[in-house]
Amino acid sequence: MFCTVDLHDSLKYALTKKPQIKILSNIPELASDENLVYKIADRIRTDFQVESGVEIYLDKKIPIAAGLGGGSSNAAVTLIALRELFQLDYDITYMHAVAAEYGSDINFFLQGGLAKGSSRGEKITLLPDLEPMELLLVNPGLAISSGEAYSLIDLREKPQSKQALWFNSLEKGVAAKYPVIGTLIKDLYLLGAEHTMMSGSGSTCIGCFQDGDKLQHARLHFEQKHYWCEIVRTIGRRQYQKCIRSLS
Repeated sequence: MFCTVDLHDSLKYALTKKPQIKILSNIPELASDENLVYKIADRIRTDFQVESGVEIYLDKKIPIAAGLGGGSSNAAVTLIALRELFQLDYDITYMHAVAAEYGSDINFFLQGGLAKGSSRGEKITLLPDLEPMELLLVNPGLAISSGEAYSLIDLREKPQSKQALWFNSLEKGVAAKYPVIGTLIKDLYLLGAEHTMMSGSGSTCIGCFQDGDKLQHARLHFEQKHYWCEIVRTIGRRQYQKCIRSLS
């Protein structure tokens, strides 16, 4: 299950006469041809034989390898933005085909809102938007790759019943290797969260609080532990579509 929230990186695009792709970022290691943004831009220039180049500045705010879809959402925004910048006429079918080649959740970020992902996650079924809610995101400072998270699943284990919105099949394996995840989830419950789980492949965990005072107290608790924390709000599909155009 995927759901968009109002946390985001920012991207700026500029056409250049020199036929190359240049990535700049506030985090130097992201200014690389290994960045998904670079790979998507290179694919578009190749497919459509674009003669001009593009300079892309990435202002990174979402933690890296945190299970929050930062890289995937940036790749999706780039697919949308370069269509306008290069004045191309490719459609959503092309964007979904390219997205599926480069990641498992880029497809979701082409549309946003609430959706179910199947297969590797690239096959998207759109669902009605949730009522807006505030969530606490907490990251203890671990960077966990998707490949590692999936490698920790015990395939011999029988599937358990799944709650529609609050279940993550990757959580158990990751928490077994990194006990801080289990402790973090337990603490969120003790601090008053109604629901909690690990986000994506981790290591960020989500707490859903009905009580605003408890939400703020929980944030302060984890900030004092020097964890990365952010209070975010869920956003629907229409609002998300407006946001990604303003960010690109």
